[in-house]
Amino acid sequence: MTVDIERNLLGARTAAHAKVEIYSGVARLARTVWGAEQRIKGTQPKTAVMICHPTANFLGHYALPGLAERGLGAVGFTTRYVGNDTSLIMENCLLDMGTMVDHLYESGYEKVVLVGNSGGASIVPFYQAQALNPSITTPVDLTTAGLRPVDAVVLFNAHPSRARLCTEWLDPAIHDEGNPFDRDPALDMFNAANTAPFSAEFIATYRAAQFARNRRISAWAEQRLAEITAPGHFPQGLDDLAFVVQGTAADLRFLDGNIDPSDREIGVTLWGSPQVANYMPAGITRVTTLRAWLNQWSLDHTNADSLRWLPQITTPLQVVLGTADPTVLPAMAQQMYDHATASTRRELKYVKGATHYFENQPELLTEALDAVAAFIHEVCG
Repeated sequence: MTVDIERNLLGARTAAHAKVEIYSGVARLARTVWGAEQRIKGTQPKTAVMICHPTANFLGHYALPGLAERGLGAVGFTTRYVGNDTSLIMENCLLDMGTMVDHLYESGYEKVVLVGNSGGASIVPFYQAQALNPSITTPVDLTTAGLRPVDAVVLFNAHPSRARLCTEWLDPAIHDEGNPFDRDPALDMFNAANTAPFSAEFIATYRAAQFARNRRISAWAEQRLAEITAPGHFPQGLDDLAFVVQGTAADLRFLDGNIDPSDREIGVTLWGSPQVANYMPAGITRVTTLRAWLNQWSLDHTNADSLRWLPQITTPLQVVLGTADPTVLPAMAQQMYDHATASTRRELKYVKGATHYFENQPELLTEALDAVAAFIHEVCG
């Protein structure tokens, strides 16, 4: 039976931006965050399912029609940083989410479920933890934000945090940030002398070098930030600066299926071959600012790490993952599930053979959405 789906654009009014972090004056002055709602025509579902990511445009998310057909209000949400995470501050994403969560409750929904898709796990558990027990005061004071707790959380093809993923993808062969093609052959996973399967010794050395590079960039960013904000620095009032990070698709797991085994295709990323994705302009982490690097990509500075917040969440939680996802691996899903120790109801669901976007996999998408909808109907009524 064909279900008639209605589509609505939702706009939720926000507070004025504290700083100029996005280029568009139209977007800043509009003071509005947006969501695309789908639901069965003529109905008012009890539960809204809000799919979140710090920067991705989810207004046309592939899961919206299927969730709507299953009797839910499906909302693809965008933060103020939609399409550009250069200056992104994670805590501002939480403020934007809170604005839309309030809008959904006030517009007739009795229950709201947050879905962290892909990088969305960086902000969804963070949001719920700060709504339940706010504690973060900098760089944004969330203790006074009045974030409203939601009724359940779903992590859908999601990795634990942007900082963790960035670090595990950083290319340690790059030892001079200003000369990214001067590579250390001993730490080069693309060097023919270092072929997969990689030895345990090489993996340990490589991982340690990745962590060290993340921390070198963070230390440099802190130093540079202190320099440009020091009294007398020209121009006065400048409090951030952009820079480029090369070599951000060099995870050993892209070439070695023995590390965190799964059904994934070896030798590919979501953006093609890792050798190209490592340098391509549209690559993850490629362009950032000093403050944004520290806030979202630095292991030692970010607040947006699901593994930090999941143990504090009592809310029902589901983790769903396609086992052929080349980016998010079963070990990551298991790790998040294991950290959700306080949840009153938790579930881990693997969809065998499903990829990150379920491209050309309608049956597997159906299986995944059936599982999500069943969980939500169970815990939300």
